[in-house]
Amino acid sequence: MMQIPTLKGRWVALEPIAEAHREPLRQAADDERIWATTIVRAAGDGFDAWFNALLAERAAGRWYPFAVRRMADCLIVGSTSYLDISPKHRRLEIGATWYRPDTWGSMVNPECKLLLLANAFEVHDMQRVAFITDVRNLHSQAAIAKLGATREGVLRSHMVSQGGRMRDSVVFSIIAEEWPRLRKMLQARIAPN
Repeated sequence: MMQIPTLKGRWVALEPIAEAHREPLRQAADDERIWATTIVRAAGDGFDAWFNALLAERAAGRWYPFAVRRMADCLIVGSTSYLDISPKHRRLEIGATWYRPDTWGSMVNPECKLLLLANAFEVHDMQRVAFITDVRNLHSQAAIAKLGATREGVLRSHMVSQGGRMRDSVVFSIIAEEWPRLRKMLQARIAPN
């Protein structure tokens, strides 16, 4: 099982999920816009089930979830995770990512991805990092493409989403040989003006 300390940057800190994050994340999750294209809805009465499942996935070693803390005001503003972790095949997925709407378009997402990608490639020696999103989520697809990830294709009827809808998923990836160039690009993107 991966053991990862808090990953700190200039704009955000990624803290390994713990019980102490339950209430701050509940507050951050309380906006229906966040959940429009997600597999689960973690707002309102769905929050505790989502949070408990996250802790269970971590305990089982299948996920490594983080709470995202914005450094400017120390608020918890969302969550992101390592998923589908396969040390044998030196790959993982970054996903289950959501943020409060007031962070959208800010430095939060690019710095989160920089921290996660650097940790995956430089500390854990991964060869492949995947990103998988709903084909309907054009905002997420654009954000992933802006990281420099390669769009690989669409997995049809890939997941059951909210309300029983069969979701088609778009797959993107970054591989180790691309990382040095993309790292420089991301570092430039989040550099203070």
